[in-house]
Amino acid sequence: MPLPLGFHYSAVYAGVRKDPRPDLALIAAAEAVPVAGVFTTNRVQAAPVKLSKRHLEGSGGRARAFLINAGNANCATRTGDRVALDTCRATARELGCPALHVLPSSTGVIGVEMDGGKIEGALPALVAGLSPDRFDDVAAAIMTTDLRPKTSHLEVKLSGGTVRISGMTKGSGMIQPNMATTLGYVMTDAQIGPRALKMMLVRATEISYHRLTVDGDTSTNDTVLLAASGASKVKASGADAPKFEEALGAVMESLAKQIARDGEGAKKLITIDVEGAPDDAAAAKIARSIANSPLVKTAIAGSDPNWGRILGAAGYAGVPFDPGRADIWVQGVQVCKNGLAADFSESELKNLLDGDECAIRLALKTRGVGRARFYTCDFTHGYIDINASYRT
Repeated sequence: MPLPLGFHYSAVYAGVRKDPRPDLALIAAAEAVPVAGVFTTNRVQAAPVKLSKRHLEGSGGRARAFLINAGNANCATRTGDRVALDTCRATARELGCPALHVLPSSTGVIGVEMDGGKIEGALPALVAGLSPDRFDDVAAAIMTTDLRPKTSHLEVKLSGGTVRISGMTKGSGMIQPNMATTLGYVMTDAQIGPRALKMMLVRATEISYHRLTVDGDTSTNDTVLLAASGASKVKASGADAPKFEEALGAVMESLAKQIARDGEGAKKLITIDVEGAPDDAAAAKIARSIANSPLVKTAIAGSDPNWGRILGAAGYAGVPFDPGRADIWVQGVQVCKNGLAADFSESELKNLLDGDECAIRLALKTRGVGRARFYTCDFTHGYIDINASYRT
């Protein structure tokens, strides 16, 4: 799939993380372009998050480069703010642009001082390595506990011609975006202004990253950035805007789904659909409650069709509904009808649950038309193993 025009990519090993694989990445345009961002709502925010927000506000929604490091979150440290600013300034000098046009992101361990000198020392090689063909190198460099890179690409035919959208993301644990740890970068060569770009990003985030949870933990570093180079000379406005936004949402939904599939220790991707809630927000609240339930997630890990855990998790979501009118399907098999056990074969359903994907559907059978889809994964002992030894 052709990449969006107007962007260059690079990745090097700067020594931020212990194992010698690329841990510093750069995504750059030839000049400042419209950029929109959504960030963590955690009250504890990493220095790069705070600085990226300030830079976007100060530039009126324009940036030239995204500077990303893995291996250290640059959060809750004495020198975090200075390191974030100094590395942005050093990057700007290498690119010949204002520091305001560099947006930093970090991911990794919280509370460990980061040596900004390592990043600054690696910048000449990082900038020299910029190429339009190194998209996948950046997608690999931003990984932490991820088992695989996560990318998505689409071409969209608009009235003025074809535009391209490409996205990459990282995330495996500490995932429950509220703008989760997740970083995401989406590039397009469509012509879109900063204001329209921000509105599109917010709406696309709502149906993608905001419909994702691995473990219910919202990161201190969550950042998703969307850049539009305009290099295609094709406008995504007017009657073309909805078509472009639909494609943007599809790219971001694919990225979110890949994070859920690659959850720490996960063996199964779980898709949860809720319908019949008072509104979409209420449906999402119920779906999130089910998705975050350790009891539901461990039952799926063990291929146990314990539908009572699903109904129970829906019941404490804080949304009023009549459990006597609730139906539940697991893997397409009805397991609960009107709040009571349906007639189904436990052994046959257990076999269906042995696969690497699980589908849960909850219908509330009310006059409500609210619906939502959520992505999560099962909980296995692997999640404990990874997080019990993450720092050591």
